[in-house]
Amino acid sequence: MFGNYLIGLREGLEASLVVCILIAYLVKTGRRDALLPIWVGIGVAVALALGFGCALTFGSQELTFEAQEALGGSLSIVAVGLVTWMVFWMRRTARHLKAELGAKLDAALQMGTAALVATAFLAVGREGLETALFVWASVRASSDGSHAPLIGVVLGLLTAVALGWLFYKGTVRINLAKFFTWTGAMLVVVAAGVLAYGVHDLQEAEFIGGLRDKAFDISATIPPDSWYGTLLKGVFNFQPDPTVLQVVVWLLYLVPTLLFFFAPTRRTARDKAPAPAKATVPEQG
Repeated sequence: MFGNYLIGLREGLEASLVVCILIAYLVKTGRRDALLPIWVGIGVAVALALGFGCALTFGSQELTFEAQEALGGSLSIVAVGLVTWMVFWMRRTARHLKAELGAKLDAALQMGTAALVATAFLAVGREGLETALFVWASVRASSDGSHAPLIGVVLGLLTAVALGWLFYKGTVRINLAKFFTWTGAMLVVVAAGVLAYGVHDLQEAEFIGGLRDKAFDISATIPPDSWYGTLLKGVFNFQPDPTVLQVVVWLLYLVPTLLFFFAPTRRTARDKAPAPAKATVPEQG
């Protein structure tokens, strides 16, 4: 459940920050008349993400077992790729997110209502589609027949919305660069489990071999139905009897990704410019 809560929190907070920055920028610049098109774009983006999630959930139920496993495995790998790109992108641009969105919004204001709707839709829609896909893949990987994974995601999203509101009101100040760095690292660990589960799906679909080649089996030591087995499954997508290929893929993804993620990056001139110690969204004006 914690892993899914983290996904909802991390992904939801990105979308919440985007919304807060867009709204706060318009309020600060006295362009409240442009708020309605922004909300329309946000609403369309949210509806699209929900529709995409429903299509993934209910559309796959009509497929054969092999087709479900092949689809689930393939989309899990795509989701891991997208979330990995997103984690690195946010780590690089978190401190400049407000400035970049402000520049895009200035250009949209000059072009008219349709441009405002498109700006809000694109800014939030990408986050929404990524969230829907990764949440679907993670819930599918960690689901044990209960509603705990979905509850975790919903609680994470609600927390993100609440934090976004507090950011907007200026009540909460947080170092966003550090926040996205550490939550991004934890999300990489979650993604590694989703990737391993995706590989297992492809093996069950007989798309790739090695299903019977177990790396180890500690089911007797860590029963999947025990409280600690359930905890490990919910947080890390832990499997007590993974295949050799699952372990290899998990290691090949997790270790290099974390090394690159925490490696020092070359800072541009803009990065070297003095910046506030804490990042926050402007207060309502």
